[in-house]
Amino acid sequence: MRVLGVDPGLTRCGVGVVEGVPGRPCTLVAYYVVYTDPADDLSLRLLHLDRSLTELVAKHQPESVAVERVFSQHNVRTVMGTAQASGIAVLAGARAGLPVQTYTPSEVKAAVTGSGQADKAQMTAMVTRLLRLAEPPKPADAADALALAICHVWRGGTRSKLAAAADRARRGGAR
Repeated sequence: MRVLGVDPGLTRCGVGVVEGVPGRPCTLVAYYVVYTDPADDLSLRLLHLDRSLTELVAKHQPESVAVERVFSQHNVRTVMGTAQASGIAVLAGARAGLPVQTYTPSEVKAAVTGSGQADKAQMTAMVTRLLRLAEPPKPADAADALALAICHVWRGGTRSKLAAAADRARRGGAR
């Protein structure tokens, strides 16, 4: 399964692509950070993010997209930008006809490190180790995007299989 993970952000949006199957180590395909200039008009920043994510989906042909779910923060301005970037990421996957799954930061941390309370350094170290990289992906937004993709391979693949089995059961066992 090839997954494109997105750590949404309006100024820096991390994108990571991995391949793998549940229960096995994943393989790095690529990672990026899409930057927008805070001085630019919001509409232009969102358009740049949309075009960039659409191009990356087309280039890497993932089977699904994993996006970090926006969570409440004290800084409303920051959470608004993150939410807008998240919507663009979900749209890029949906526009390509791909399943899109969102994960909370604690779900990703638990899947990748075993602890939902892991810090950025622990996450980056585990992503580096799990993907067998010579050096950590930088900046942290890229490492977070790769962690989302790994989380989806390990958890989302299982979710998809369970959903397909439940659907078959509802239809009387027919395939």
